[in-house]
Amino acid sequence: MAGDFSFNSKIRLDKNGLDNPARQRSRSLQVMIFMLFVTTLVTLPIFRLAELQLVQGAYNRQRAENNRIRPVSVPATRGQILDRSGQIFAANRVSRSVYVWPKERSAQEWQEIAATLGPIVKLPAAEIIKKIDGAGYKSALPVRISKDIDVGTFVALGEQTNALRGVEIRVESSRDNPHQQLAAHLLGYVGEASLEQLKANPAYPMGMLVGQMGVEKLANSTLEGVWGNRLIEVNAKGEEIQDLGVKEPIPGKPVQLTLDLDMQKTAEKALGNRLGAVVAIDVKTGALLTMASWPTFDPNIFTRKVTQKEWDRLQGPEKPFLNRAVQGYPVGSTFKIVTSVAGMESGKFSPDSTLVSSSSINIGGISFNEHGAGYGTIGFRDALAYSSNTFFYQVGMEAGPEEMAKWAKKMGIGGTINLELLGLDAANHGQVPIPAEKQKMYGEDWYVGDTVTMAIGQGLVLCTPLELAVMVSTVANGGWRVQPHLLASQTNTPITQKNQTGIKPATLNVVKQGLIDVVKKGTGRGMNDGTIPLSAGKTGTVEMPGHPDNSMYVGFAPADKPEVAIAVIVEGGGYGAVAAAPIAQEVFRTYFQKQGFKPTNKPL
Repeated sequence: MAGDFSFNSKIRLDKNGLDNPARQRSRSLQVMIFMLFVTTLVTLPIFRLAELQLVQGAYNRQRAENNRIRPVSVPATRGQILDRSGQIFAANRVSRSVYVWPKERSAQEWQEIAATLGPIVKLPAAEIIKKIDGAGYKSALPVRISKDIDVGTFVALGEQTNALRGVEIRVESSRDNPHQQLAAHLLGYVGEASLEQLKANPAYPMGMLVGQMGVEKLANSTLEGVWGNRLIEVNAKGEEIQDLGVKEPIPGKPVQLTLDLDMQKTAEKALGNRLGAVVAIDVKTGALLTMASWPTFDPNIFTRKVTQKEWDRLQGPEKPFLNRAVQGYPVGSTFKIVTSVAGMESGKFSPDSTLVSSSSINIGGISFNEHGAGYGTIGFRDALAYSSNTFFYQVGMEAGPEEMAKWAKKMGIGGTINLELLGLDAANHGQVPIPAEKQKMYGEDWYVGDTVTMAIGQGLVLCTPLELAVMVSTVANGGWRVQPHLLASQTNTPITQKNQTGIKPATLNVVKQGLIDVVKKGTGRGMNDGTIPLSAGKTGTVEMPGHPDNSMYVGFAPADKPEVAIAVIVEGGGYGAVAAAPIAQEVFRTYFQKQGFKPTNKPL
């Protein structure tokens, strides 16, 4: 039975083809091939790994150690700042900056490097560490430690290359003001973006330079451009091996100002080292032609580490950062222009009205003096020409403080001007307070003396030189108050449109004739020497208790077809005709020489 079972089973296996010798050999071959394939897949990486570690291990370890892939920001060239005719106020120059790569070294190693690096770049080691801490030790981006280094620093760093792995010197474009402190209060300066600025502008890379003051800040979005970036491979010394790709920066665009470079130079030279300010504007458009203030500063110092001596001067008692062109001053007799307008526009006086001037006048039991013996019976025209105090005391008393304050504001004094167009603080304006405002501001009642002193620009009256230039231009251009501005692109646009004050032509005419007489026969005769066209103006000598008198001058020229209005103050300069008027004359002279005026060298 057993034999039968085995025989029959074998027959059945043959029939099913499962025990066929040929098929069995084929199946074995397939299994062997599959196993060989699997073995190959497993052993190849092992062989490659062995090769990398045993045969090429030293080479690859060196390559991994020496090579780095770094993202590098590529600064955009900042746009130039130009004057009204295209002359350069601010440009760029090549400079070198020192950067560190936080990720390259450990925190302990950076402590050691900072101790070596600090004396070379003239920075405390703690300050270097603070900058690295701010970026984080795992940061793959560079951190600028020092900018605009000199040749000596560059050589010293080169000598310490091996000890300063992770430190890099980069060639950059640095802001350059070729005229140094010229127009510094207006141009301003640039500096690294603060943490707040970086947060507000996520696209800014670390080390981004932005405008921090003046035009640099006002027009920063135009000037800054867009920074690019590079991806580079470097070795352990920070030396570039190859460039892996670059996104080119987009240069900033130039900004053209309304300022006249030559007039600005003349104004600052004429002012000299005297505390004060000079402002000149286009009487038709309000374009700012000149704004000088002394003392001043050099914006170039902010392209590098400011020294302690420089910082102490900037914070000193003379306040170099203070723009005196928008500082409120008692303005003396120059305010008599406003008092004249207020008197006639109030309806209390006509252009033909006359009053008796004398050596003094008694008001409310108080004697208010003239600056001479008096001029007899005179009208507005002569009162302006000779600057009669007693005449204007009477006008001011009749018109009242509210009327004087009203017309002062209409003519540009006390907050009418939009200072943001100049990149200036809106709070930098004068004041002509009325009784209710005095009570609110000082907690004091209004007295008759307040009205009398207001009429001649003393007491509580404060005006900025910029406001005075706008005020006198309102007389020059037929009663239109202009809006001062600094960007040439804003001239004759809705944002700088003129405002009609509503001053009657007859009022303007008598005031204008009075200002011409100031130059022809009055306190400003020195302005009429034939070197400039006949001008119109008003001197002012401002009493400063405990200090020398301030010197003031406002005016416009030519008298018949006005183009330029000007205001000058010299602190402690004495008589307006002695210190301030000659500065105005120099600025006028530069303007009209460029216009082709031929001097006559004799009174006009």
